[in-house]
Amino acid sequence: MVIGYLSASCRTLKMKEKSVPDFDGQRAYQDVLFQMALGPRIPETEGHLRVQQWIESILLENQWEVEHQEHEIKGKTIINLIAYRGTSSRYILLGAHYDTRMYADLDPDPALRMLPVPGANDGASGVALLLEMSRTLPDDLPVPVQLVFFDAEDNGGIEDWEWIMGSRAFVQQLENPPEAAIIVDMIGDSELNIYQEQTSDVVIIEQIWKQAKLLGYGNVFLPESKHSIIDDHTPFIEAGIPAVNIIDINYPYWHTTEDTADKVSSQSLQIVGDTLLSWLLSLE
Repeated sequence: MVIGYLSASCRTLKMKEKSVPDFDGQRAYQDVLFQMALGPRIPETEGHLRVQQWIESILLENQWEVEHQEHEIKGKTIINLIAYRGTSSRYILLGAHYDTRMYADLDPDPALRMLPVPGANDGASGVALLLEMSRTLPDDLPVPVQLVFFDAEDNGGIEDWEWIMGSRAFVQQLENPPEAAIIVDMIGDSELNIYQEQTSDVVIIEQIWKQAKLLGYGNVFLPESKHSIIDDHTPFIEAGIPAVNIIDINYPYWHTTEDTADKVSSQSLQIVGDTLLSWLLSLE
């Protein structure tokens, strides 16, 4: 697949006569590799704790305030990480899950289905994009941004776990809702095709897909409604909060032992990062 791509010299976005730092897909890919070096990030494991600590360290380094939102659900400790700058009541939420699935139950080899999913695309790619946003986003955006790293998204259907536990708990406790929630999940696939998820807010989809087309990414952000997905955007939709799920669900290594870093592309991270940065700068 040929993917529209802007060179670094062309990617500096400008808004109101002011230059904005480039989103760096290569640097985001390094964040994918770091997460993979930590091993599986299954809730309540050492790898899970280490990725929490690392995410927080990057955010603090980039001058974000970080809050740990802890929930006890079915005897499990679930921790969402919330990053913000300033105290504005008006904000856009960008979210991704940082946990990985404990069993590769869709692996084509039955002998491997009790092994953990490495989670390079399903987990690490979304985290990497948010961390690079923490380095890139200007502090005077038209609408401030909150970055949320959701826990316990990916182990539904296993024992007494459920899907999207972290985001459900987050929305249940939410006092000041965002103007919109944008969830990124599995956005690093080297064969990236992002269709318009059917339960997502149609107005925001139109805005984001328009920005992608303007940047030359119209052959990646495809203007076709496809798939209805339960993901971390779902609790926001159910609560009446506009939300969009940006995901390539047609990822052949989903929930398998082959969800590894070689399946992830810095170019794909670049495309999604450029598009979301452009959209955020276009808001009023």
